[in-house]
Amino acid sequence: MVRPYRDTDADALWELKRGFELGLATGTGDDAKADSYREKLDADYRRSYLAWVDRCVAETERAVQVAERDGDLVGYVFVLPQSLAHIWDAAVLNEIYVVETHRGTAVADDLIAAALDLARDQDLPLERIVLDVDPDNDRAGAFYDRWGFEPWGEMVARGL
Repeated sequence: MVRPYRDTDADALWELKRGFELGLATGTGDDAKADSYREKLDADYRRSYLAWVDRCVAETERAVQVAERDGDLVGYVFVLPQSLAHIWDAAVLNEIYVVETHRGTAVADDLIAAALDLARDQDLPLERIVLDVDPDNDRAGAFYDRWGFEPWGEMVARGL
C-alpha cells in the first residue's frame, strides 16, 4: 500500500532516507564519497530534513508518500511541491527509495505510479517530471528506462 507520509512516520522515514543516502554513497562512488555522505547524516541534518519534509507535506499532502508492507515502511517517494516546479519548469522527483529486501517486488512501481499521479495533478510550466540519476546506478537507470524516462540535459557540480 502506498499512502501519504504522516508525522508519526518520521523515525521510519529517517531510516529510509539514511538507506537512500548511504546506498548512493557506497553504490556509486569511492570511499571518500561514502565518508562524506555518512558524515552529513547527523542529528542536525535529520532535524533539518524532517522539517523540510513537514513543510513540503504541509503544502502538498502527497509530496512524500510511503510504501507500507506488513506494518513497516519499506520505501518512499518524494516529489517536490508545485511551488518548486520552476526549479526545472517541471515536476521534480526528488527521491525514490526501496529497502533492498523489497526490491523487485513492485514496491518501486507503486511508488513511481504515485509520483506520476501527483505530477499530473500539478500545474506545470512543462508537462514532464524530471529527476537526476547517477549514471553509475545501472539498476535505477534500467528502472527509469522501463518507465519511459529519457535523457533531458545534464547536471554538473563543483565544490564550494
